[in-house]
Amino acid sequence: MKIGIDTFGCDHGKSGLGSYILYLTSNLPSDLVQLNKEATTINADTEQDKESSKDKKLKLEVELFGIEEDRYVYTSGKAINYISTPMIANLKAERLWHKTKIHKFIKKNNYDVVIYPAPGRVLPSKFKNHLGVAIVNSILSSDIENETKLYQKKLLKSLKNIQIIVASSSYVRDDLIKLGIEEKKIKVIHSGIDHKLFYQRLDIDEEIIDIKPFAIKRPYFVYGSSLSSPEKKHIELIHAFERFKKNTGLPHRLVLAGNDGAYAEEIHKAAFNSEFASDIFLIGFFPHESFAQLYSGAEACLFPSVNEGVGLPILEAMACGIPVLCSDKGALKEIGGNSPLYFNSDNIDEIASCMQRIVEDKELKDNIVTDSVIWANEFNWEKTVRQTLNLIINAHK
Repeated sequence: MKIGIDTFGCDHGKSGLGSYILYLTSNLPSDLVQLNKEATTINADTEQDKESSKDKKLKLEVELFGIEEDRYVYTSGKAINYISTPMIANLKAERLWHKTKIHKFIKKNNYDVVIYPAPGRVLPSKFKNHLGVAIVNSILSSDIENETKLYQKKLLKSLKNIQIIVASSSYVRDDLIKLGIEEKKIKVIHSGIDHKLFYQRLDIDEEIIDIKPFAIKRPYFVYGSSLSSPEKKHIELIHAFERFKKNTGLPHRLVLAGNDGAYAEEIHKAAFNSEFASDIFLIGFFPHESFAQLYSGAEACLFPSVNEGVGLPILEAMACGIPVLCSDKGALKEIGGNSPLYFNSDNIDEIASCMQRIVEDKELKDNIVTDSVIWANEFNWEKTVRQTLNLIINAHK
């Protein structure tokens, strides 16, 4: 079986879409034949079926395809083939290619299966002679709000035609069902986190966390999310931070790390106009690999976003051994379990109270950290990749 992974629409590895491909490829099992033997045994009902399945050895091959400039973005040093297509790197051209040329491309490269990690951006309308697998890691109904009605209609048609949809949470699955997608084709497989990068560091005692080009003085709270939407609740968080500062008089700072987006101007204005502006830092795009150090030095991770489909940042913070204070909306309760302190993101006093509790109650903080590290350890990419490949293998039979 030959599996192609479509890298179009994944922001050249600089977003969650690209990160998914990177972790998928870097965690591919070295023994794909053994993986297939595991998959063929999953649905065996009898001992005879199990015995006969041991003889089924299907060679698996995985290959990436996309634009030439992404050739070395997603391979992670692994010996994974990459097929490039001559194309102008813009969304309009990529969508046209998926409409007019992808089926010929799939046939030429003998793909039995194609994984589409960015279905909200690029997706064929039909799936001729191959098994299509869409990976949905966000709230698609929100993602396509600003698309034309015609594109929304085409996308929903594509999702209704595709054979498998992997949803990163039950919240994402429920959103897809509301869009009219059949539940039976949706499988929930939680994404993992990189435990080689995100782990508890017990020796953080510096007064200043030096992450070039930033030097951030402790203590501080951190929120990592793009400045893209009112649903991210940056402004509410800034007001809650102001309330916290007035109530406690403590020297804490607020660090907002994330790309400027459509809502950036309003957020920058709120921070600039705050009476505690000197304690609020908007540091822009922050490399994913640097977040581990940023989290490790923080008092807590704040995550007030109300429409998250995954919420991996809270798991990454938990794995680093810091408490998480987050919204009780979206997929965050599903992903965070019982470890975080949850709040209503529209209730400024409630957010400020949670911040104060985590600073003043050491026993509460220690208990949260202990539970968080244990919980986050259950989410790993090796498990995610194996579950995904097993699903594909069984569906392809």
